[in-house]
Amino acid sequence: EVQLVESGGGLVQPGGSLRLSCAASGFTFSTYAMSWVRQAPGKGLEWVSAINSGGGVTTYADSARGRFTISRDNANNTLYLQMNNLKPEDTAVYYCTKTGLQGSWSPQPRLYEFDYRGQGTQVTVSS
Repeated sequence: EVQLVESGGGLVQPGGSLRLSCAASGFTFSTYAMSWVRQAPGKGLEWVSAINSGGGVTTYADSARGRFTISRDNANNTLYLQMNNLKPEDTAVYYCTKTGLQGSWSPQPRLYEFDYRGQGTQVTVSS
């Protein structure tokens, strides 16, 4: 059974930082590209960042580029998102997602390309 469990969210002031983690199990983590997506209050899901299976290629939405860093530890089946210089508009539930096709890579994946999503972790940026 595929499981994705996010952690690391919380309340942070504007300009602050958080590091999200996603513990993956139930599949061969090192052979799938992974992404982070988010959902702000009252809005739809928004793709934030992607990383290829090996971890050497990363892409970001314009809203995240330069402030967020995605990474992965294939030895420990864990995905990360380091978020710096957080802004109130970053307030959302953040989800770890798994690409449906083993070995595939899309630099800007569409939501339909993901087959599993975790339960999410809340990030609130407010003074």
